[in-house]
Parts: sequence; structure tokens; C-alpha cells
Amino acid sequence: MDAINQPLLHVRDLSVAFHQPSGTSVAVDGISYDIKRGECVALVGESGSGKSVSALSILKLLPYPTASHPSGSIQFKGRELLNLSEREIRGIRGNDISIIFQEPMTSLNPLHTIESQIGEILQLHSGVRGAMARARTLELLTQVGIPDPETRLASYPHQLSGGQRQRVMIAMALANEPDLLIADEPTTALDVTVQAQILTLLAEIRARLGMSLLFITHDLGIVRRIADVVCVMNNGKIVEQGPVEQVFTAPKHPYTRALLAAEPKPDPAPPRPESPVVMSTDDLKVWFPIKRGVLRRTVGHIKAVDGVSLSVRKGETLGVVGESGSGKTTLGLALLRLISSDGPIVFLGKDIQGLRFKAMLPFRRDMQIVFQDPFGALSPRMSVGDIVAEGLTVHQRGLSESERETRVIKALRDVGLDPATRFRYPHEFSGGQRQRISIARAVVLEPNFVVLDEPTSALDMLFQAQMVDLLRELQRKRDLTYMFISHDLRVVASLASHLIVMRHGKVVEEGAAAELFQNPKSDYTRALFAAAFRLEAAPGGAVAD
Repeated sequence: MDAINQPLLHVRDLSVAFHQPSGTSVAVDGISYDIKRGECVALVGESGSGKSVSALSILKLLPYPTASHPSGSIQFKGRELLNLSEREIRGIRGNDISIIFQEPMTSLNPLHTIESQIGEILQLHSGVRGAMARARTLELLTQVGIPDPETRLASYPHQLSGGQRQRVMIAMALANEPDLLIADEPTTALDVTVQAQILTLLAEIRARLGMSLLFITHDLGIVRRIADVVCVMNNGKIVEQGPVEQVFTAPKHPYTRALLAAEPKPDPAPPRPESPVVMSTDDLKVWFPIKRGVLRRTVGHIKAVDGVSLSVRKGETLGVVGESGSGKTTLGLALLRLISSDGPIVFLGKDIQGLRFKAMLPFRRDMQIVFQDPFGALSPRMSVGDIVAEGLTVHQRGLSESERETRVIKALRDVGLDPATRFRYPHEFSGGQRQRISIARAVVLEPNFVVLDEPTSALDMLFQAQMVDLLRELQRKRDLTYMFISHDLRVVASLASHLIVMRHGKVVEEGAAAELFQNPKSDYTRALFAAAFRLEAAPGGAVAD
């Protein structure tokens, strides 16, 4: 093959196997694809289909020797990557090929500021430091949509929202303008308006630098917007590949057809004005102090939640939507008394705002949360069975060991996981599977009120639809009350009875979900809805306006 027509990345018959004491499992089974210069290839498929494992193989980031390649070749610019030493592959990572990981909180160093982490990339690979590194860092943060980037330079990862952390990861990956960018679910944690900005940014960088993109996602709307070629994966194999328009218009494989047909059914919980109020608050505030100087005096506040009032009735679902950093997650944490706040919080008729730890304990069983980042929320030292059973051990001590085991098995089945996997550990599961473990841990206690913080964001389309059906079924069977936080408005529309739209810590608009989706009143809400439901791609893989 001559150099001119040679693809930038040439993958042939690639297999990946994992060796455990219990045996060997094949995660990727003989896949082949090419990425041309300036081209975007999308890998889509359900959780655990081998998408991320195949991408990590390119940069040799798998846990060797636990992982191995029984067959295959990965050539980058004609150079075989699988044969490179660790020292040689380091010269490729970050410079020629860069990667955006799926879970930003576990990829960013909690001990270093955002400026130092991006600056480290620039110094290691480009030799840029000092004022030039600071200027380039500000430029990158501005490009990826971080508001007031100068104020964020000294921030640590835990001080940013999930979407903001993902944008920092994207800035780090783009710092040295690589030839190939591997993006593993890079927009999962982003709200729809910033998602559109990031996709536009990636399209612009591709055009300007001739950069190639390997885009891993479960969002078929994004594939339609950005990709030139799509490869559909199922059980470690590529079952179909071709130009996006061709595959989307005339899918040949039954799995591809099922994937395209999967969408949450719009069947939200009906409003129940006669039901008792489960959770309410009035003029709730969560202000974080900004301290300056040697004496660390408070010079201002970040108003994460600024005067929010709401009430949720038994059996209803309150949908909370808005941009990253708008205060959605902070509001949920405050209602559960997981962070400090000002203002009354009334749960099941009792004001719980001033209660101390021991007095709050009886309420904890009835209020649960599914966190946004499943990997950070699950202990790596505990088996899945122990993780799901932990709440039962704390709150229902009278259960026997066999009764706890029965409850755990039922909870895992409810969320679509094989109970036999309860002896495995979180790192052995895909991102979507870890999210289902988090949901099982919350529902096993049969609570009254559950805060769902982006519970479907890490799930592929098939399991997303199944999970929405599951949450709806659990709600009807157990009369659960949900607070559903999400940037995926299609999922919110399928579940929410009532909707509040947040921006900069305040409620911009609220009302019955069905009415609000049909007739949004504020300009911000209209822009949010327009970005969410705009799924058609412009010609050539560009982002549609």
C-alpha cells in the first residue's frame, strides 16, 4: 500500500483476551477497520461489547499481562504499535495519539489544580512552561466552554461539576494537537448545549488540523452528527460497518436494526396533586465561600443553589435539567443532607435540616441516591454482592445472611445483571454495567425517595430504554418518588411528571413536564430543548446548526 493511500490507523483481526484464575474470556474477537487522515470513525454498541477495550489496545493501556492479543495488528502511520516497548509507546501517547477517557473524576489527579494538570501535558510533550503554558491553558479552557476560565485555573477536580471535569479532559487531550484523537464517550457527562459546542469544536479542529477521530459512543444522534464511518460492535465483534448514512438508512444486521429502533418510550408518571408531599424545600441556598489572602478571608461566594423552592409528591418524578454547573447535582445532595445548605428541607412531613448524624440515620433508608460517576461511587475493594448488600447490613440488621443474599440477587436481576457476577469487583465491569450496580445498591433498600443523578448517561441505547422501563416499573410497583437529574431530555420526557429548568443556581422555569416540553416560555429553555432534539447531521459529518 503506497504512503499516500495508506490509512492513518490500520487495525486487522484484532483480538483481546483477559486471563483470570477462573479462566480466559475474549473481549474483542477479530475486528478490523481503518481510519483515514481527517476521518471520523465511530464505534457503537452496548456496554461490554468491546468498544473501549479495542480503543485502549491502540495505546497499549490495557492491564498487561492480564490482557493479551491472541491475534491482530495495529499499524499507525505504517508502524506496528503492538510490538513497541513501553518507552517507545510513550513517545506516541499524547503527541501523535491522544485519548479522552470515559470517567473524568478517576482520570484527573485530585491533588493537583486544573492549571498544573494541563500545564504538565504541555511541558512534557511540547516543552512549554510558565506564562506561555498559562496562556495556552486559558485558550484551551475557553475553547472547550469552561466559563470564566481564569477563576478555574486554581480549582481542583472535586470543585468542578461532572461536565466541567469532562471538558478539562478534552482540553488536556487537545493540548498538543494530535494526529489521532480517541474519544471514549467524551460527551456523556455534558449537557446538550455544551455537547453541541464540543462536537462543533471537534469538527473545527478536524478541519483545521486534518485530525482523525475514533469516537466511541452509545448516542446514535451524535454518530449521525459527527461520524463519516460507523462500526457497530456486539459481543466483541464488528457486526456491521460502513458510511453513516448507508448504515443508518439501510441497516443489514438485526442487532443494528434493534439499536436504531431503541428509544425510551414516552410514558411519564402522571401528576398526583392529591398525594402527600414526600420532599419539599423553600428558598434553599448552597453558597460556597471564596477565600483569599494569608488569613483566608471570605471575599465572595459561589452561589451553586440560590433560592430554590420545590415539592415532590408521592409517586411523582421531578425532572431537573440545565447546563453543567447549573446546580442540579448540588440541589440533590442538599435535599439528602449530604452537603450543608440553608433553608428548610421537609422529608415525609419532618424538617430534617437541623438533624445530627444519629437523628438522620432512620431517614437514610428511605432516601437514596444514584451518583453520576459509578466508578468513583463504588468501592474497588468490595465485591458487587457486598456493595449492594452494604445498605441492608446497616439499615436492616435483622436480616439473615441468606435473606440478604436473596435481596441482592433480586436487585441485580431487576437491573439486568447476572447474579453470578456478584462475586466480581467493579473494575471488571464496563461503565454502563457499573451504573446498573449503583442502581441496584439504591433500590435494594426499597426507599421512598431516590435522587437519580444521570443514571442512564453511561448506558447504551438498548439498555437506556430498558433502564427507563425498569425505573418506571419500580416506581409503579413500589410507589417510589424520584428526583431525576439529567441532560438527556428525551429520557427526562419519558419519565418526568414535573420539570424544573436550572441555570446559575436558580430555577429559570418550572411546571408540568408535558406542558413545558410543548410550550417553553423562557429563551434559555427553548434553546436547551432545541439543542436536545436536534439530531439530524449536516452533510459530510459536520454538526448540524
